[in-house]
Amino acid sequence: MTKILGIIPARYASTRFPGKPLIYINGKTMIQRVYEQAKKTESLTDVVIATDDERIVEEVVNFGGKYVMTSATHKSGTDRCAEVAEQMPEYDIIINIQGDEPYINPEQIELLTSCFIEENIQLATLIKEIDNKEELFNVNIPKVVLNTRQEALYFSRQTIPFIRNADEENWASKHPFYKHIGIYGYRKDVLSAITKLQPSSLEVAENLEQLRWLENGFTIKTKITNLETIAIDTPEDLLKISK
Repeated sequence: MTKILGIIPARYASTRFPGKPLIYINGKTMIQRVYEQAKKTESLTDVVIATDDERIVEEVVNFGGKYVMTSATHKSGTDRCAEVAEQMPEYDIIINIQGDEPYINPEQIELLTSCFIEENIQLATLIKEIDNKEELFNVNIPKVVLNTRQEALYFSRQTIPFIRNADEENWASKHPFYKHIGIYGYRKDVLSAITKLQPSSLEVAENLEQLRWLENGFTIKTKITNLETIAIDTPEDLLKISK
């Protein structure tokens, strides 16, 4: 039986929002809300929080969650997940669940884990069709283009593909555009391999770590979700929750 581990990377020292995992949202900390949503996912064998901060550990213990202490030097959630995977080698698939999406829908996690029914899948992520111009031309929202097997060809902060001989107002009617939903799944051996890679030129240019994987020949399967997620990156983003 395939064992799937959900990992929620959580660090205290966020540049834009220090202490973010411990902010209260409707009576519970954000990290507790993410953990409880992930635990509702039937396909996950277990869920743990990966952190390097004792304040987050204390909160996880208070609400009865599981945690793994990791190094404070990790540059990404992917690296933090890889350390946990090394400590828990009994798991076959690792799901990297964003720690700043307090109302993530378990259906999205289920959709991602379903990718790994196919044995040849190395990495997987979710995408959502863009239906408005604001998102389409927002450079803070990564876009993705696909091949015929629904694998990612490229991710960019720019609007891709470029639609020639059409006004920007009409681009969405000429071709489907997709934005990236930042939840990842990895086979354990692939996760170990990608964290040993040096940053690539495309990754540095776009500041998107998944480009390192593509540039080194790994394939990323995508699944289309119709569900929206709300990420809390700054204190101002809390207004999204209230709305």
